[in-house]
Amino acid sequence: MKHLIALFGLLCFAVGMQAASPIRGLLERIDPGASRKFIIETQKSAVDFFELDQKGDKVVVRGNNDVSIATGINWYLKYYAGVHLTWNGMKVQLPDVLPAVTKKERRETTIPYRYDLNYCTFSYSMAFWDWERWEQEIDWMAMHGVNLSLALTGTESVWRNVLLKLGYTRDEVNEFVAGPAFTAWWLMNNMEGWGGPNPDSWYVRQEALQKKIVKRMREYGIEPVLPGYCGMVPHNAKEKLGLNVSDPGLWCSYRRPAFLQPEDDRFGEISALYYKELTRLYGKANFYAIDPFHEGGNTQGVNLDAAGKAIMKSMKKANPKSVWVIQAWQVNPRPQMIENLEAGDLLVLDLCSECRPQWGATWSEWCRKDGYGQHDWAYCMLLNFGGNVGLHGKMDILIDGYYDAKADAKAGKTLKGVGMTPEGIENNPMMYELVMELPWRAERFTREAWLDNYVFARYGVKDEALKQAWQLLGAGIYNSPKELVQQGTHESVFCARPGLDVYEVSSWSEMKDYYQPKEVMEAARLMVSVAEKYRGNNNFEYDLVDVLRQAVAEKGRLLQKAVSAAYRAGDEPLFQLASERFLHLIDLQDKLLATRPEFKVGAWIARARALGNTPEEKDLYEWNARVQVTTWGNRTAAEQGGLRDYAHKEWSGLLKDFYALRWKVFFDQLSRQLAGGPATQMDFYTLEEPWTLDKKPYPAAAEGDCVTVAKEVYEEVF
Repeated sequence: MKHLIALFGLLCFAVGMQAASPIRGLLERIDPGASRKFIIETQKSAVDFFELDQKGDKVVVRGNNDVSIATGINWYLKYYAGVHLTWNGMKVQLPDVLPAVTKKERRETTIPYRYDLNYCTFSYSMAFWDWERWEQEIDWMAMHGVNLSLALTGTESVWRNVLLKLGYTRDEVNEFVAGPAFTAWWLMNNMEGWGGPNPDSWYVRQEALQKKIVKRMREYGIEPVLPGYCGMVPHNAKEKLGLNVSDPGLWCSYRRPAFLQPEDDRFGEISALYYKELTRLYGKANFYAIDPFHEGGNTQGVNLDAAGKAIMKSMKKANPKSVWVIQAWQVNPRPQMIENLEAGDLLVLDLCSECRPQWGATWSEWCRKDGYGQHDWAYCMLLNFGGNVGLHGKMDILIDGYYDAKADAKAGKTLKGVGMTPEGIENNPMMYELVMELPWRAERFTREAWLDNYVFARYGVKDEALKQAWQLLGAGIYNSPKELVQQGTHESVFCARPGLDVYEVSSWSEMKDYYQPKEVMEAARLMVSVAEKYRGNNNFEYDLVDVLRQAVAEKGRLLQKAVSAAYRAGDEPLFQLASERFLHLIDLQDKLLATRPEFKVGAWIARARALGNTPEEKDLYEWNARVQVTTWGNRTAAEQGGLRDYAHKEWSGLLKDFYALRWKVFFDQLSRQLAGGPATQMDFYTLEEPWTLDKKPYPAAAEGDCVTVAKEVYEEVF
C-alpha cells in the first residue's frame, strides 16, 4: 500500500511538473492542439543544448531547460516545417502530422547569456503594450534563446513609493516621473517629467503588468534584469532633502536628474530604500541594469571609482549574488568606474557590436584597446534607432564580428553573451533571427548560405525568385559596410523635413549611400512577380509590403532631386509636374502601408488610447503617442535639442496627414517664389505641433488586399 501511495505521489508530482512547464502553454498559444504533436524531454547538461528527434509520428524536442527547449521548437519550425513565428505573426495552423526529423540534430552553446532589450525599446515599441502583447513577446524571447532580459515596466511605482517616503508630495513625484512614451530616457537619467503627469491608474496598471511579466519570465527560466539604483535623485534633491549632489547637465535641452554623490551619508539609506521597494513589488533579481551618466552626463566633481563601488555595494547588499548589467555606449561605462570592481560582478553590454564595437575590434572608432578588462561582456546588435521603419543590416560584419570576438585572445575569454539591444523592434525580423542563431552555430558561416535557408524558414517554400530577391537585399541594403556608422536604416525622404537638398531625416543619422537602389527595386519586382502564388502567406505578404515600401521610398528620393533641379532651373511647369508626382508617391505609399496593421499609425494610437480609463487618460496617452513619433519634445527639445523626427515612422496615416502636409506647404512656398514671390524662412514646428494635439481617428485594422494593392502600386510607380 505504501508503495502504491508513493507511486501515486510521484505520478502527481510528474503531472504537476508538466502542468507547471510553460512549454505546453507556448505550443497551445501557437496553435491549439500543437502540444499533442510534440514530445518534450528535459535532460541535465553542463551546457545549454537542444536536440531534435522523432518518435513515431511525433517530433521530439529535448533540452536542458525550458528556454533551450523553446529554442529547439523554433529551430524545428523554421528549418523542418518552414514556419517562421515572429512579430508579424506568432500563431500558425500546423499540419496534422508534422514533417519528420529523419536524423537527430543536436545544437549546444557555451555562451551562457542571451540578452534582450534596450531601455529605449520600452518606449519606442512597448510603451502601450497590454499583457496579451507581452505574453507573445516573452514566448518570442524563449523561442529565440533569450535567458536574460531587461524588465523596466512598473518602475514608476518603485520611484513613487521611494519619493513619497522621502517626503515628496504626489504632485512632486509626477513632476519627476516621465509619461508613458518617455519612460526610457527618465530611467537613463536623461530627463524628468516629460509626457506626464501620469494618473494614479497608470501606476496601478504598470505595477500589475510588471508582476505578470516577471512571473512569466521566471517560469521560463528567463532572468529579469530589473532597474538597479544608479544614484539618480530629482534635480531639486539638494534643496528638498539637503543631499550632496552633482549636476549632470542637460540632455537634448532637457534638465537631467541630479546624481547623489557616493560620499553622501544617505547614499546607502536611499539606495537601500529603493531596493526594498523594488524587491517588495517584483522580487529579488540576480541582475540589475544600472547606467549612470548615460549619453553625455557630466561627471565633473564626481569620484567615479567611489561611485562605482558605492553602486556595487548597494546592489550586493540587496542580493549578494547579483550582477550589475551596464550598457557600453559612447564613453560609458567610464573605465574609472568599473576598473576596480571584481570580475564576475559586472556584465557589459557591447551595445552596438555590429557597428561601433568597443570590445577591442581595432577597426572600430569606439574601440577600447583593453576592451572591458577583467569583466564579462555580451556581443550585441543594436540595428534600429528610434523605431524607424526601413530595411537595414550589417550581415557580414555581424557574423564575422562574433566569430572574431570568440577567437580573440583577450576578449574571447570574457565573452559571455550575445544580445539584441534595438531601440525599436517589430521590424527587420531577418536580422534578429540571424543574431540569435549565432550562439547555436559552432562554425563560421556565410551570409549567402544562411539566406538561402532563411527563405524556406520564412515562407515554407523553396522559390528561386524569392532566393534571388533575398540575395540581392542581403548583398546590398542588408550589408552595410564596416566603415559606415549610420544610425540604423537609410531613412525615407518622405519623412524628412523638406528642403532642396534634404538627405537625412533625424539629426544623428550619419547616413551615406552604401547600396544600389536599383537592387531594392529589382527585389521588389521579384516579389511582386510571385505575389499571386503566395497570396495568403502572412510572412510573404508582410515582406512584400515592406520591400515594396523600401523601393517606393528609393523612387521618392530620386524624384525629390528632380523636383529641386527643376526649381533651381526655374522651370515652373516641370517643377509643378515633379512636385505633384512626389506628393502622389507619398499617397501611394500610404495606401500600400494601410494594407498591413504593422505599418499604421492607427494601430499605435489605438494601443495608447486602449489603456486609458477615462477620456482624459485616453487623450494623454494619445498625445504621448503622437508627440513621440513626430516632434518628440516641445519646441526647444525638437529644434535646439535635435529630437524632432528622431522616432519618425513611415506609417500609413502619418505619411498622408503629417509628412505630405510638410512637403505640400514647402512646394507651395517654392511655387510662389518661382512666380516672383519673396523667399521666407519656414517654421515647420508650427505645422507639426497641431497634429500632436489633434484627435482625428485613424483605423487600426488593415485596409485593402495587400497583394492587389502592391501590384497596383508597383505598376504605377515602376
